[in-house]
Order: sequence, then structure tokens, then C-alpha cells
Amino acid sequence: MNLCADELVLRLADRDQVASVSFLSGDRRISNVADLAAGLPVNHGLAEEVVTAAPDLVVAGLYTTRTTVALLRKLNFPVVELDVPVTFEAVEAQIREVAAVVGHPARGEAMIADIRAGLDAIPARETGTRALVLRPNGLTAGAGSLVDTLLRRTGLVNLGTTPDLEGYNFLPLEWVVTLRPEVLIVDSEPYPRPALAYTVLHHPILERLPYEMRAIGVPNRLWTCAGPAMVEAVSILARAVEPPVLAAADRHP
Repeated sequence: MNLCADELVLRLADRDQVASVSFLSGDRRISNVADLAAGLPVNHGLAEEVVTAAPDLVVAGLYTTRTTVALLRKLNFPVVELDVPVTFEAVEAQIREVAAVVGHPARGEAMIADIRAGLDAIPARETGTRALVLRPNGLTAGAGSLVDTLLRRTGLVNLGTTPDLEGYNFLPLEWVVTLRPEVLIVDSEPYPRPALAYTVLHHPILERLPYEMRAIGVPNRLWTCAGPAMVEAVSILARAVEPPVLAAADRHP
């Protein structure tokens, strides 16, 4: 009943083990597993849908569908609630947890090995580059978030880690101007229809800043959930902050 739960279950369980996934998993704009979810029954986090499906296990998010989860527990449905991991160690622990409850622990270890190998292939460097994440609705990613962990793994300095912006918080555009980021990271896959949530990303002030700033696009779906896709997010950031390769004529003797 949760997008991130969908992703792990769909990657780790057999298809015939999955009675239902959330309706969000089929949205390619926000889901990394839309192909795996295609053709499966969907739910909208309603208790009636879960009861009708009669599952042996419900996998939910710790911060979503709270009323439904409480009712399901009263009805004695086994429920596993997934927290939002913010460290690589916590990501691996969650993968192992889901792999175990769906009966495929070896798949969990294989997924972890793939993530480690993907990250190890990306050079870790301290760039000192000052970065700020600006998401739809003006949200930013501060300290205590998975996004912050991935930014630090890339060598970026996350300007969203001030005490006022811990976790995911709203970022006034005035702060974008005063924090003076060298890199602004925005969602590179905007909503296909006009939406007020995205207007902040196109505000004229972002094109008229009194200092030099580059914009980098990272699809939000790559680092919304803890899973293999976060390796691609780190790769995009690492390539974006690599120092430019100078042509021979531009090099100093």
C-alpha cells in the first residue's frame, strides 16, 4: 500500500505472490517498477480493498495509510511497516527485511550486492560544491534524508542541512537567492499536465540570480525510495559535478 513498498516487493517476490500493489506503482513519472506492476490488481490504500484481496501479508509505509493500517491490525491482518531509510546501512537492512518476509532472502542479498557494486563504481570525491535541492511545491531535502546521504556520497555540500530545513521542508525562493548554491538540483521529469506544484521550478528569479548557478535535473523517482534506482541518481550527480576536461589548447603548459 505504499510506492516504496511496491518497489521492493515487486523486485523481490514472485509475481504470483503479489495480490495487489498501490495505484502509484503504475505511474512511470514516479515509479521505477511500472513494468513490473503492469497487469497486477491495484489498491488505493483502502481497508475494503485489502480485506477483499485477503492477503497473507500487508506491506505498508510507516507514514502512509495510517487509518487503514490501524483497522487491518484490529482485523488481525499481519502487517509489515517500512520506515524511510536515510543511510546505506538502513537501506540494506530494509531490503533484507522485505526479502525475508516474501521468502526470498537470496534475492535480497543479490540486490544489495548490485547496489554496492554500482556505488563502488562511482568515484567518491570531496568536491566542496554547494548544492541545493528544489522539488515540486518548493520542497528541499535537508539533514536526516536519503537524498542528503546521496548528495554527500557524491561530494556535494547540501545547503539544505541548516537546522530550519532538517528532513524534507518547504524552501522559500528567497532562501535560494541568499544561500547562493553553485548547483540547483531540480526534477527533470515534470508533470505532464499543468500543475501548481511545479510553478516554483519555473519562477523568473531562478533565471536572473545575481551569481552563477548551474541546474541539474534528477528524476525524483530515482531517490524517492530506497532501492537500486538510487545508484543512477548518484551517477547523474557525479557526472554533473565532475571537473570539465580541458582541450589541449586550453591547458596551461
